[in-house]
Amino acid sequence: MTHSATGVIRKAVIPVAGFGTRMLPLTKALPKEMMPICNKPIIQYAVEEAAASGIEEVILITRADKSILESYFVPNPDLERFLEDRGREQELRLVRDLSSLVRISTVRQPSPRGLGDALRWARSAVGDETFAVILPDAVIDAHPPVLAQLMAAYHLHPGCWVATQPVEPADVSRFGMLEVTSVENASFPGRLFRVSSMIEKPRTGEAPSNYGVFGRYLLRPEIFDFLDSAQADAKGEIQLTDALAEYCQRAPLYALRFEGMHYDAGDRSGYLQVMLHFALKDAELGAAVHRLLATLGSN
Repeated sequence: MTHSATGVIRKAVIPVAGFGTRMLPLTKALPKEMMPICNKPIIQYAVEEAAASGIEEVILITRADKSILESYFVPNPDLERFLEDRGREQELRLVRDLSSLVRISTVRQPSPRGLGDALRWARSAVGDETFAVILPDAVIDAHPPVLAQLMAAYHLHPGCWVATQPVEPADVSRFGMLEVTSVENASFPGRLFRVSSMIEKPRTGEAPSNYGVFGRYLLRPEIFDFLDSAQADAKGEIQLTDALAEYCQRAPLYALRFEGMHYDAGDRSGYLQVMLHFALKDAELGAAVHRLLATLGSN
């Protein structure tokens, strides 16, 4: 019996092969996924969400010149020995914990050609299983994690799933937008939807609803066939949204209105917001940030 048949979701794909152009010039040399939010890089939040949701293996879709992302989760004996010799137990624990979160594997995407193309390169690593996808620059503070929320819904209604929340009208051109009908379920009152169509980044006034896709997916392995037949867009990119739009005409695609705070850490405004959000929650930094904001507010 396959893992898909038993409802167990063991693998998560995290695409990290992009150029991070919204954050240039910083991302010319530093992958955006390694930009810090307090004392952790963006990628760590995504991997920790996967681990906290019961994922056993994270598959990073990366480029040849982004090996720093791979090495971040690999044990560093020299650093560990240095910290151990100096009795720095707290830092040593933090470093060692990175390599024990989940099993990390990597797949190289020759060039960034859209999210859909990135996922196609993960096909052999995923195999014949339902798998998760986490877009790391969509940082979501949620308890339980959004991925765990999606998994709970998946067990009630097997199919492909996307995480959703309402989008302000001015922001619809930044999201994949959904056409949905409500699905009644006592475990998720008012939060489950069946998706009948979706469109990638529509113009203002052309969205089929106010519900957008927020960087978390559960995908059945059949999605790879739809990705293979998807046509490249005007930029030469293969979009997951287009594949899902075809998929939902033939098989169930659901959306869960998740509970949690979402930030787009891939642009400057969102990055500033998520920095402040987690800094204010931090036991050491919170008081200092409150004082700084009070000082700035009085000037």
